Amino acid sequence: MPRRSIWKGSSVDAPSSKMRNKRENLSSRKIRSRRSPVLPESVDRFVQIYNGKTSARCKITEGKVGHKSGEFAPARKRKPPRTDIGPGRKGKRQ
Repeated sequence: MPRRSIWKGSSVDAPSSKMRNKRENLSSRKIRSRRSPVLPESVDRFVQIYNGKTSARCKITEGKVGHKSGEFAPARKRKPPRTDIGPGRKGKRQ
């Protein structure tokens, strides 16, 4: 997949760029766009990333800068392993 040109800069959605220009209190920042990258201005701050149903709280560290914000708020629930199914299942021998 081709990368974006360096001279263009990173693509940031409009609401994220407005917050970036205002330099408001970033601790109450809510991010609804999962495709926008994590900006260096939000390092060592907590943000709320919307995962489609609820907002997940996430602390931004230096290692997360440049990645997409949706990577840190999983949108799907984890399934329990199949070994946790209790007795009474059809076809189970004892």
